[in-house]
Amino acid sequence: MGNISSSLSLDSLYTQMNRDLKSELDYYLERHNVEDEGYEMVAAFANGKRHSENIDTIAITNIGRWKGKKREGTAISRDSLGRITIGHWDNDTLTSGIRIDSTGTYIGAFKNGRPGVITDAKAEGHGAYIATSGHYFEGHWEKDQRQGFGLQLLENEVVTVLKTGHWQEDVFKGERMNYTSERIYGIDISRYQHGHGRKKYPIYWDKLRIRHLGSKSKKNISGEVDYPVSFIFIKSTQGISIRNPYYAYDYAAARKHGIPIGAYHFFSTKCSGAAQAQYFINSTLFRTGDLPPVLDIEPSDSQISSMGGSMTMWSHIRTWLNAVERRCGVKPILYVNQRFVNKYLPDAPDIKRNYNIWIARYGEYKPDVKLVVWQLSPDGRVNGITGEVDINVFNGYQTQFDEFLSKECIK
Repeated sequence: MGNISSSLSLDSLYTQMNRDLKSELDYYLERHNVEDEGYEMVAAFANGKRHSENIDTIAITNIGRWKGKKREGTAISRDSLGRITIGHWDNDTLTSGIRIDSTGTYIGAFKNGRPGVITDAKAEGHGAYIATSGHYFEGHWEKDQRQGFGLQLLENEVVTVLKTGHWQEDVFKGERMNYTSERIYGIDISRYQHGHGRKKYPIYWDKLRIRHLGSKSKKNISGEVDYPVSFIFIKSTQGISIRNPYYAYDYAAARKHGIPIGAYHFFSTKCSGAAQAQYFINSTLFRTGDLPPVLDIEPSDSQISSMGGSMTMWSHIRTWLNAVERRCGVKPILYVNQRFVNKYLPDAPDIKRNYNIWIARYGEYKPDVKLVVWQLSPDGRVNGITGEVDINVFNGYQTQFDEFLSKECIK
């Protein structure tokens, strides 16, 4: 009976792992298309294809080390590190094959530093590595290190994680986005877009066009930056005493020009989540077709500590989210930065699981979280607005954006 029970538990585990992997792959394919780097490789992986090498063991012509003879065809060798390689040789140069060591198996392209010297052979080009732990990587290699685009599948008894993006000297950096006119861009604004101090500036709504994506990070841009503003988030309130004096005017102007619009509240650690939710609800317009409301969470470590720590903060945030959802009928979005995600989001797995994320990350690589909007720069330029503007990109293309508007917006 013990063996049967263990077998059933193992089958259940594998079923859950496969379900998690399918969910990860479905999410990737839903948010990408053929324009994105690596899409075809991930799609092939999703369809069950794994990188392989055709090695004809019957045709192995040489075994061991050679002196005064060039390797040609299929041969098996052992290098100075004890790694066994069965590979294809051309004019004494290893070009591709299978290499086995104590931690796993590499399958793919090779490059020799010197002809005929197996110790110089490095994984170079496209290849896959299957670790003895079951982890899988497929992508580009240089000098035995992952370099460039790749796909990594990490599986254990707790979670299945799919990582896609760029590696640099064997370290995962993230997905590098290609900015084109096919993507969906938006902005977020507050009173600062209307001026500072005594200087006041109007927003010319008829002229809105995104003309610069900001200079805080490198960006891979194809074509001219001249994008429509496809969505706008406007600051409505902060804490329980601060209102954006331009909110109602900007809200009306955006709706008049047919731009999907939403409101956000800046969270304060000095008052309760319940009081802040009521203040936001009383001060904000909620109409059919509006984007989901947003809770902007940017407290410092000292502010979080002063209110009682992470768990107390999350308790107030949950109260705000629940109250606003009851009023609007849709789940709000959380606006956070990458440091907050790394340090505090793990304390609230229910939030991470149940709410869409809008993240501020001013870097070259796309955030490695499941998100709905990425604020990619604070210093963009928009025709019709004086000064710098936060630029955002939706996580997906037009089809996904239309679906988001249909399913996630206020009814």
